[in-house]
Amino acid sequence: MTRNPMTLCLWYEGNAEEAAAFYAATFNNSSVDAVHRAPLDTPGNKEGEVLAVDFTLLGTPCIGINGPPIFKHNESFSFQVHTDTQEETDRLWDAIVGSGGEESVCGWCKDKWGVSWQITPRALTNATMGSDKALAKRAFEAMMKMKKIDIAAIEAAVSAA
Repeated sequence: MTRNPMTLCLWYEGNAEEAAAFYAATFNNSSVDAVHRAPLDTPGNKEGEVLAVDFTLLGTPCIGINGPPIFKHNESFSFQVHTDTQEETDRLWDAIVGSGGEESVCGWCKDKWGVSWQITPRALTNATMGSDKALAKRAFEAMMKMKKIDIAAIEAAVSAA
């Protein structure tokens, strides 16, 4: 078996399996691949408890480790998920926020485990990163007023004369 040369490792406080199952159910090309139990007592687990979970998130290999409450997720690390439609944007945003997460601004939100997400429509990226500075400015100004990104509002800002 060939292993990917990199695996993204996330720290959870006893709920890595729950988080991995949520991600697998919410995001395309995602799955729970293996659940590993502690072979002996550790600082964060008793023998037989879930120690780590191998999962795939949008095609990226990840491992969720259950540990004691010493490391916290924060906004300096986030998953940026590119969406193509408002329906897809709404579905992902609503799944994350609606299952115990919290809204932030400019397309950012957190899941109930504290992991930060950017639900970013490609229309926003195309508008703000394009070569036309005036269009980029209008799109950016529109985004700054939003929590969840509204593609129609971004497109209206870009097309405004």
